Amino acid sequence: MRGHRFRGARARRRVGPGEWAVRARVERFGEPALLLLLSERPAHGYDLLEQLPELTGERRIDMGNLYRVLRALEEDGIVTSAWRDDAPGPSKRIYELTDEGRRLLGGWADALRANQGLVSSFLDRYEKGGDHVPRT
Repeated sequence: MRGHRFRGARARRRVGPGEWAVRARVERFGEPALLLLLSERPAHGYDLLEQLPELTGERRIDMGNLYRVLRALEEDGIVTSAWRDDAPGPSKRIYELTDEGRRLLGGWADALRANQGLVSSFLDRYEKGGDHVPRT
C-alpha cells in the first residue's frame, strides 16, 4: 500500500485496487483544542505547539500558523498575552484565555457535542447495516 497523502480538502484517496484511505477530520478543530489547552493554564507558543498534536491528531503543527491563530484570537479578545521573563531562558509571550474565550470554548463544546451525536448516529446505523459491514 502506498503512502496516504491527502491534498486540500479531499477526505478520500485511492491507495490500491479496491482500497481507500479515508481522512475523517473535524475541520477547524485546532481552535477549540487551543482554547481548551489555554483554559487549563496559561502557556507560551512552543508549549502549545507540543501539546496540540495529542488533541488534534495532527502529527505536526505549523508554528507560523499557530502564531497567526493566536494573534487573531487576541485581536478578537479571546486570549490575552504578555511577555514574561521570570522563567529560565529567554522571555516568552504567555497566552491566557479571557472570559470571552471561555464562552467561545463553551460554544465549541456545544457544537462538537452536536456533531458527536451525528457521528454516533452514523456509526450505529452503519454497524446495524447489512452487506456493507466488513466481516472479521
